[in-house]
Amino acid sequence: MSVMAAPGFTGGMLDRSDALRHDPEGLAAAQRDWRARLLVLDGLLPGTTDDGHLAWTSMADMPDDAEPILLGLDESGRPHFAALLAGMRVDNAPAMRSPALMAVLAALAPGEAATYASARSVIDWHVRHGFCAKCGSPTEMFRAGWARKCPNCATEHFPRVDPVVIMIAEHDGRALLGRGKGWPPGRYSALAGFVEPAESIEEAVAREILEESGVRVGKVRYVASQPWPFPSSLMMACVAEAEDDAITLDVNELEDAMWVPREMVRAVLRGEEGPFVPPPPYAIAYTLLKEWAGE
Repeated sequence: MSVMAAPGFTGGMLDRSDALRHDPEGLAAAQRDWRARLLVLDGLLPGTTDDGHLAWTSMADMPDDAEPILLGLDESGRPHFAALLAGMRVDNAPAMRSPALMAVLAALAPGEAATYASARSVIDWHVRHGFCAKCGSPTEMFRAGWARKCPNCATEHFPRVDPVVIMIAEHDGRALLGRGKGWPPGRYSALAGFVEPAESIEEAVAREILEESGVRVGKVRYVASQPWPFPSSLMMACVAEAEDDAITLDVNELEDAMWVPREMVRAVLRGEEGPFVPPPPYAIAYTLLKEWAGE
């Protein structure tokens, strides 16, 4: 039996070093460490070397008005940081599916993609959450960039992670795939949606499939998860058993949906021509399809 490949944006090689986040003196020493590295970013777009790896520079290149975020320590204990730039705005970030960003993500090694995902998500969170949700006062970074604190009411705020279910329904050896509006020509993928308050993963899977396609499902099987840094979701991939195959499309959610036989999914994943273009390999939808198809 083949081993499932690790989903994209997983497999980070840095120790997140939680103890260092709570040690101001140790953190200051890490910033002064001559070996410390600073991730090169153009806004939220990763800088890369000529051979396709993430680009790093020294802490001496961090602007004076920037705030350092500890990404972690490598095996040698060398600190790695990202910088939150003063006045940074989310609306200046590149589009999530820009050709430049997609090309970089496709080339990054798994561990490096995880490091980039961590940096991108936490920087985006800081930019979006500069004010206290309780009293409205400006907040301040602490815990090495992994929290913010309100100096007025002392409320602590932590990076937000939004739970999302992503799933295929199966019926008689076929997978239900959908196509969103504005997607690249021919692209089909798994259905997906946010988990709502007071809802289990299984309930969210059943609700989203019913809402988007009109298909009712029963048993739900968890497959894998993936951080998705656009801006900060946790994708939880599942397979659900459909009770029937009648599709009633919600045109507000999907442009199209169709049932695809397992053998056709296998062929498309092998690069052969078929009725759809698969999701990119770094997306967990690709991992989910490969696992379901037995590739």
